Amino acid sequence: MRRTLIAIGLLLVAVPNAALAQAKGKGIRLWNLTTETISGFQLSPAGKTDWGPNQCLNDKDKEVDHDERLRIAGVEPGRYDAKVGYPSGRQCVVRDIEIRADAVFSIADKDLKDCTK
Repeated sequence: MRRTLIAIGLLLVAVPNAALAQAKGKGIRLWNLTTETISGFQLSPAGKTDWGPNQCLNDKDKEVDHDERLRIAGVEPGRYDAKVGYPSGRQCVVRDIEIRADAVFSIADKDLKDCTK
């Protein structure tokens, strides 16, 4: 009986720690390969304009520097368009991005379309 209780106690401690370790290293992430710092990044299902929240707000300094990765929250795998904003006020669209579970996707200057300002 005592061994059973000890085993249950160890499982209760080990399972949350394992889940936390998995969650920390996983998730969808954007890799900014543009030459500028991004201050706005919103996603919409491909072909629509239902823009979601600014994902840059998930970052400590609310911006994503060149070669920095940003954790994307509340997005399911699929195909999306992205609205990319810069501190200068310039905005661009990136069309038909494939987002996979627990993977990194990137955007580069060549992907930017329909830029304004």
